[in-house]
Amino acid sequence: MTKSKTIELVSIHGGHSGEFCNHAQDALEDIIAAYIERGFLWVGITEHMPPISDDFLYDDEREAGLDAQKVYATFAQYFSTCRALQKKYAARLKIFVGFETESCGNYEPFVKSLVKKFKPDYIVGSVHHVNNIPVDVNKEGYMAAVQSVGGLDALYCRYFDRQYDMINKLKPQVVGHFDLIRLFDPDYRQRLQKPELLKRVRRNLRRIKELNLILDFNVSALRKGADEPYLSRAILLEAQELGIPVVPGDDSHSVETAGLCIKQGARLLQELGFDTQWSKPL
Repeated sequence: MTKSKTIELVSIHGGHSGEFCNHAQDALEDIIAAYIERGFLWVGITEHMPPISDDFLYDDEREAGLDAQKVYATFAQYFSTCRALQKKYAARLKIFVGFETESCGNYEPFVKSLVKKFKPDYIVGSVHHVNNIPVDVNKEGYMAAVQSVGGLDALYCRYFDRQYDMINKLKPQVVGHFDLIRLFDPDYRQRLQKPELLKRVRRNLRRIKELNLILDFNVSALRKGADEPYLSRAILLEAQELGIPVVPGDDSHSVETAGLCIKQGARLLQELGFDTQWSKPL
């Protein structure tokens, strides 16, 4: 039997910390130290962007007495801190300093202003809202979004249309958790095969290929009890057929979750025949 090739440990989408994100834990430097201790070759630190306005604050931010201006100031401090840590640990870990987008409201000008001001190494283009309602915080919000569009199929269609819009407007180097919209839908495998949904999935994947973007193989789903990461297997195979690079991301939010399930996700990609000479987000 041929021995499996050792896979380099990387995360293309991770490093949320309690220092700069209300729903995360621990200091960013401690999280970086955890990646080093766990043998990572490189990581992308991709803190959430600040909200466009107070209308888009998350509940945990409101409860902490924050407003959009205060979160923006924290985001600026994140970039300063992360750039310093990038230099400090350069000999031990390759760190890419980035951020994760939102795609709600009139997001394009704001995201581009952040890119211009902070000059990230890359951005992760993500969608977390449908009809400006967060779909990944809890089931109540998810069902409110379902109701707002008139059903689950419509929710998926709106999500993938929003994602397509984001891909075209931002051209992010990495597309985050492609099928996050399945989060609270136990029947997602069958649903994703419906013609109207499958058509959108394939359209978005073709555009990702045309723009030479990378797909985040987001293993956070595994640590939250799901059967498979984002991307689900059917979409993963479509991406493979198109030759789109797929790279593991832990979407970590603490020291404990830094690198968690990355080995499992990487082995899965290796078994399916993906290139494990991981594409970097530059």
